[in-house]
Amino acid sequence: MRNSKKVGKMPKQKTKSSAKKRFKLTGTGKIKRKHAFKSHILTKKSKKRKLALTHDTLVDKSDESNVKQMLRLK
Repeated sequence: MRNSKKVGKMPKQKTKSSAKKRFKLTGTGKIKRKHAFKSHILTKKSKKRKLALTHDTLVDKSDESNVKQMLRLK
């Protein structure tokens, strides 16, 4: 019997599942992320600090290429 795999086709590139759960693309092509340190041990953190950690922010320019590679955007 012949092998059931198609011959001559490259395998599909898979997106990293961890990256697609953590990052979103904005309309202008930038990458949004959530702040860390907001999941537990919140009693010792000030209200101001917790509020600041609530808002989303953009991925830094230096990390952008790595994140795009994980999301297979490059």
